[in-house]
Amino acid sequence: MKKSYKIDVDCAACANKMEVAAGKTPGVKAVSVSFMTLKMKVEFEDGADADAVMQQVRKNCKKVESDCEIFL
Repeated sequence: MKKSYKIDVDCAACANKMEVAAGKTPGVKAVSVSFMTLKMKVEFEDGADADAVMQQVRKNCKKVESDCEIFL
């Protein structure tokens, strides 16, 4: 399953940090973060609970970039 989320981030380097952090989250098969469009596209592993995974993605992204936001 693939979903797209609106994000708020200050710079392209920060968006890259978010992409790396989200990609390391269990349940995430693939992720793409675009600073230009302020979107995060996430492909989930088969059988993963998208809502629970995104809560963990948000926590992981906040660890590397404290002022970022993912609108779930």
